[in-house]
Amino acid sequence: MTIAANEIANLTLAALAERIAKRELSPVEVTQAYLDRIAQADPAIGAFITLTGDDALERAKRAEREIATDGPKGPLHGIPFATKDIFYTKGVRTTSGSRLEADFVPTRDARAVEVLQDAGAHSIGKAHTVEYAFDPTGRNEHYPTPHNPWRHGHYTGGSSSGSGAAVAAGMVPLALGSDTGGSIRIPSSFCGITGLKPTFGLVSRAGVTPLSWTLDTAGPMAHDALDVALAMNVLVGHDPADAGSVRRAPTDYTRGIEGGVVGLRIGVPEDYITQLVDPEVKAAFDVAVAKLAELGASVEQVSIPELAWGEFFSIVITAEAAALHRDQLRDRPEEFDQRVRLRLEAGSFIPAPTYLKAQQVRALFGKRLAKVYERFDLLAMPTTVMAAPQHDVPTVTVAGHEVNTRDTAIRHTRIFNQNGLPAISAPCGFSSLGLPIGLMLVGKAFADPLVLRATHAYQQATDWHTRRPGA
Repeated sequence: MTIAANEIANLTLAALAERIAKRELSPVEVTQAYLDRIAQADPAIGAFITLTGDDALERAKRAEREIATDGPKGPLHGIPFATKDIFYTKGVRTTSGSRLEADFVPTRDARAVEVLQDAGAHSIGKAHTVEYAFDPTGRNEHYPTPHNPWRHGHYTGGSSSGSGAAVAAGMVPLALGSDTGGSIRIPSSFCGITGLKPTFGLVSRAGVTPLSWTLDTAGPMAHDALDVALAMNVLVGHDPADAGSVRRAPTDYTRGIEGGVVGLRIGVPEDYITQLVDPEVKAAFDVAVAKLAELGASVEQVSIPELAWGEFFSIVITAEAAALHRDQLRDRPEEFDQRVRLRLEAGSFIPAPTYLKAQQVRALFGKRLAKVYERFDLLAMPTTVMAAPQHDVPTVTVAGHEVNTRDTAIRHTRIFNQNGLPAISAPCGFSSLGLPIGLMLVGKAFADPLVLRATHAYQQATDWHTRRPGA
């Protein structure tokens, strides 16, 4: 069976794995198809900072030989992926989206990169990131801000900006991202793909440039929940090199993914959502929730006043980021993206008692939310309050309210980083401008398989995740 290169680039990871296993496609064909797509599409999008095409082809040839001799190690064998440019890559520069790190070449791989490569996958390039992962829009002064594959001149979302754009535009079937306040889920929502912020500690952050040591989380971004589950099977594992890493019994994240949502209890914090939401986003979200109910879930409104504490929790990320970058701020302040610099400098003025108070409130929030999860299996919200805004527009109008553009991106996502809960964004519609809209499902700690199962059930009943830009 002959498959055209442009068709290869639109396949899911699971579909590619099946064709590679059946010898209908070779890893070299697959990798070359994605490199061709990058050459065609990326000049207008800007998803990558550094490409590693030659190395990817060499690794694809090795995978092809291994598969021919012994068969595939697993579904990721021979699959190319994009690496957010805060993940260390041995011998390949890791800029962290910053001028300060423009020439930094690690001598080791991040653990997440290492385990993907051990599974037979190979990195095709370093995806664009906001400087030090500290902005939710995708904007960067040093490396041109990527364009949304669905509409030029609109943000991709950040900080995993290139990862979201690369998957959406068919430049890779899988990408690594990180999420400190929404940086996997926001670009997944803006770009119309599926991205999971796993439970804190499941995926190693060793070799990932830190932003906030108590919030940073690494995870996969792909076209659908099944692909994300396949990646999680490789990425999850205890790593003593990451102080936040947890020990858990081995889990197959694809097992039970077909279990559906019958009997699941889903809470919708309607009062919080309606305080600030674009009508098109709300309409798409309501239809998505109705579909989950149609599939057998029990959907009920729930009031969670603590969701409004998100602004308070900005203290944690800003103070921790300022501490990490203290020396650079003192010695080389002019080399920072100026908006990132201002946020870091603001963090330097947060008193220790204020930071400690924020941590106390964080613990209280965890206890309050645990009570909510005694009644519900999942919470559902729109991932962001509006679809992707235009580049360089500092404020936007949402339902008659003038709001800071950054706040529209992180309002719903950042709260769930505080207690490390698993949260996913999946496409659930489009705006009148043709920009994707995301549905966010949030589970209890370590309920990642349930989050994936519910998302998969929704995607089996809808086709938003199958849409591709320009198709």
